[in-house]
This record gives sequence, structure tokens and C-alpha cells, in this order.
Amino acid sequence: MDKLILNIENLDGIRQTAKQFIDAMGDYSVFAFYGEMGAGKTTFINAICAELGVDDVTNSPSFSIVNEYRSETTAELIYHFDFYRLEDEREAEDIGVDDYFESGAVCLIEWPERIDNLLPDHTVRVDIVANDDNSRTITLTFPD
Repeated sequence: MDKLILNIENLDGIRQTAKQFIDAMGDYSVFAFYGEMGAGKTTFINAICAELGVDDVTNSPSFSIVNEYRSETTAELIYHFDFYRLEDEREAEDIGVDDYFESGAVCLIEWPERIDNLLPDHTVRVDIVANDDNSRTITLTFPD
């Protein structure tokens, strides 16, 4: 598996790291973000959406499970999922998560461990670690 490691030294550098992330996306569309509570998953996803051209206010879809955004520059659809509050995978199936994942639209997933069995084989794993100096290390693991 190919890996790419990115770093965010501080919030001033988050947009630059988001650009690096986007440059690395390639043809992949499903990205599963793993990290402890407070690691910065939502903040980084918001920066990615902004760099992709989303002008709307983006926030975590903690209660709605999924937010839909559209890039103002490319008209591309972007789905932001937060599965933290799911009781079981069936709830994700009930909202048609497979259809989202196979749509070709960018899917950015927080708390994917709640639906591990539903993630497609082509999912890119994104691990975010908060370091002692408040920087973040982001590791992308691309599927074979």
C-alpha cells in the first residue's frame, strides 16, 4: 500500500496542507478519516472543502449524518459524513450509504470505524494524529 504523510504545523498552514491532500486524491473519491476526538478531522475536512471551492459554511454533520456541498468552481458534489452517533451499520445502510460511495462524488467520512464493513475497497484511509506540539500528522494510505 502506498502512503503519503502530510503535516500541519499550525492552523495557518492548514489550507496549504489541504491543497497537498487534494493534489494526492487522484481518481479516489472515498476518504475515511480516523483520529481521536479533537484530532482535527472536522477542521481539516472543512479546509479541504474550502480548497475544493465550497463557499457554503461547512460543519460536522453530527446530527444529520451527511451534509452535501457543491463546489462553486467545478460544480462537483462533495459529501461529508459523520457516523459518530450511529448505533449500528444498518442506520448507514438505511440512508443509502452505498449509493453515495459509488456515486463518484467526493465522500469525506468521519468516524468510519462505525461502518468499517460498508466501506468500499477503494477507500483511502486518512489517519490524523494530534502531536504534543499541537501540530498534526496526516497519513494517507491508498488501497492496492
